[in-house]
Amino acid sequence: MSSHDVVELILQDHRRMEDLFRTMRNVEADRASALAEFANLLIAHASAEEDEVYPALRRYKNVDGDDVDHGVHEHEEANEALLTLLEVEDTASQDWEDKLEELVTAVNHHADEEERTLLNDARENVADDRRAQLGTAFREARARYLENDCGSVENVRELVAG
Repeated sequence: MSSHDVVELILQDHRRMEDLFRTMRNVEADRASALAEFANLLIAHASAEEDEVYPALRRYKNVDGDDVDHGVHEHEEANEALLTLLEVEDTASQDWEDKLEELVTAVNHHADEEERTLLNDARENVADDRRAQLGTAFREARARYLENDCGSVENVRELVAG
């Protein structure tokens, strides 16, 4: 399986997010840096999925359009949880810990559901070459978002405001 496969690329991002959660939970770690990387990754990942992957998956009859809609809704919930964490200034505070756990819950729930529904459906119903094309489009869109500091508190505020 080539690392151009969109399913594999999405899974790699999910695993990286889990690593960053472990770092952010560690009081000895540079939590602010981990959060900055996480914020950029989450927004770039979700935006690239919504731009390139979800619209393509919607066209497959064996991929449930409701799962796609639900994924978009969960991205919005994750963005809201991310914003509340970004707005907490003291990374050593209980407030920060609480908001982090809300974010972890939202993102892990989404990643788990997406892996069990959309990604499994994509693996079973979308041809390898098409998954590779989607992977390239996903990577390019994700890179564009990352270049534009998409995880900044200002940008996340705009996304949440709609």
